[in-house]
Amino acid sequence: MLYHLRTMISAAWGQSNRSFVRHLQSSHSNLQLKGRDLLTLKNYNAEEIKHFLWVSADLKHRIKQKGEYVPLLQGKSLAMIFEKRSTRTRLSTETGFALLGGHPCFLTTQDIHLGVNESLKDTARVLSGMTDAVLARVYHQSDLELLAKEASIPIVNGLSDDYHPIQILADYLTIQEHYGYLKGLTISWIGDGNNVLHSIMLSAAKFGMNLHIATPKGYEPNSSVTAAAKQFSKESGTKLLMTNDPLEAASGSNILVTDTWVSMGQEEEKKKRLQDFKGYQITMQTTKLAAPDWTFLHCLPRKPEEVDDEVFYSPKSLVFQEAENRKWTIMGVMVSLLTDYSPQTQRPTF
Repeated sequence: MLYHLRTMISAAWGQSNRSFVRHLQSSHSNLQLKGRDLLTLKNYNAEEIKHFLWVSADLKHRIKQKGEYVPLLQGKSLAMIFEKRSTRTRLSTETGFALLGGHPCFLTTQDIHLGVNESLKDTARVLSGMTDAVLARVYHQSDLELLAKEASIPIVNGLSDDYHPIQILADYLTIQEHYGYLKGLTISWIGDGNNVLHSIMLSAAKFGMNLHIATPKGYEPNSSVTAAAKQFSKESGTKLLMTNDPLEAASGSNILVTDTWVSMGQEEEKKKRLQDFKGYQITMQTTKLAAPDWTFLHCLPRKPEEVDDEVFYSPKSLVFQEAENRKWTIMGVMVSLLTDYSPQTQRPTF
């Protein structure tokens, strides 16, 4: 009898303690994420971005490692607008949203008017009445901003010509899983000053990460993004190096990153770009200048001129883990923007 009583008390205390921990977690975060748009990471502070990653890691642990069913988005629907083709963004969003019990709806330019036969303003209002959120992969960032202005539901940037925030969240989750932390690490970007780089520039310093950037002359990142990155770096006390020398950028780096040299819509520039980017291929010679614990990231799809096979398929390449994490981080974003969910696992070290 006494044994059963102790067991009941212990179970009750355990349940109470878990509830208290969850309360502390919720109080600790105390973040206003639900209902917000995710157009760029510039508008999110360090704790908010960390919370996205915490929720992502929590869902990955609960669903993938423990085999739990976590229908946090049951009864919710997502409109997915794609002006550009996609593999990882589409698949990660469709499978992730469905895995959480929600219903994703895929729309191409053949399925939706998107400012042609129907104004963006009207489209935003129609979608607000039928779905709970919109993920849009578009050419112009201004289209996302107009959708966000007119919609009453969260708008998520699935990629624009200016930014690719959901890709960078996957990168940070991958780095955190590998190293166990982010603060103090150095990322080296060797390639084009594009949308992916812009998103890194607007967030790396918020984690206390140093950033080395090497681009060919004429391919530097946007000046306004650079100004913001310099300010973030100054505030956080991190190093921001900008150069045209890829080997200088690689020096002492923990994470080597590159991307396509010819993005969608730039096909006519391919011949010139390949000429201008000579010397920017990441090889084992590049890695010799990096830190001994170097790793490699690429958001894919990859071309051999950007990184050779020896690096791309090496044990230090995290590209396929990075690709999988696109699913877990988009799930983390959707859960954070659409629910009041508090992670049940310990907060990762950032």
